[in-house]
Amino acid sequence: MKKLEKENINPEIFDIYDDYAHNKLNRKQFIEKLSLFAIGGITVSSLLSFVMPNYLDSILVEEEDPRLISNYVRYNSTKGGGEIRALLSKPKEAKSKLPGIIVVHENRGLNPYIEDVSRRAALEGFITIAPDALWPLGGYPGNDDDGRAMQKKRDKKEMLEDFIAAYNYLLSHEDCIGKIGVVGFCFGGWISNMMATKLPELSAAVSFYGTQPNALETAQIKASLLLQFAALDERVNAGWPEYEKALIENKIQYEAYIYPEVKHGFHNNSTPRYDKAAAELAWNRTISFFKEKLG
Repeated sequence: MKKLEKENINPEIFDIYDDYAHNKLNRKQFIEKLSLFAIGGITVSSLLSFVMPNYLDSILVEEEDPRLISNYVRYNSTKGGGEIRALLSKPKEAKSKLPGIIVVHENRGLNPYIEDVSRRAALEGFITIAPDALWPLGGYPGNDDDGRAMQKKRDKKEMLEDFIAAYNYLLSHEDCIGKIGVVGFCFGGWISNMMATKLPELSAAVSFYGTQPNALETAQIKASLLLQFAALDERVNAGWPEYEKALIENKIQYEAYIYPEVKHGFHNNSTPRYDKAAAELAWNRTISFFKEKLG
């Protein structure tokens, strides 16, 4: 079987995966489109293995990392889905209260990548909470395909309330100083943007390739924003000019970066869309931003 490398894969395959990941294609259509590229010793099976997430080999901070206290907690989202389970993490050696970060998953529930991201952030000196918006339906099912199907069954405004409830949970937590930020990816990027419109007390919001609120919603933002985009992400980037216009008109503090030659999902190191240089730069900017705004 021919070994697949990112550098010699037709870039259209990444676009097909992006359409599938965002529910524009069902699994049958996804495989049919992939089969068009199964030539020259490349099989559909090998293409599927290449584009789908590889969580086993991509975790950077293990579940049992001795530097952390990391456990699942449950809180009540009265305006959303009811009881929500979330991963709560903090540095084991913390001597005082910490600023808080809400980590928001993509459109497939609290998968291992997002749990890993929440632990990465905790190691930087924060108490983090990573909720699972699929918990009212049984929780992340163990694979992204079923996770996407499950998340489609939930109303996104109700899910937004679940993450707002996570803010309130952190706000009252004995180990949190009360200064809280949010970071989200894809669907989570939209949640980050929208939490900034809904919570005037929110200190900071970081959106990775998230769609944007409208102008009226944007006018309500009080938080500082860090907005991170992939240059090849036409779908999300289409809304950026109007969003930036509204941010400027309302004198909202923001930083925005567009990372060249990378695709939507470039921070997710479990998939081949991952770009190491852009992901590390974007993450370093995220942590520096939170330390400035929440410290």
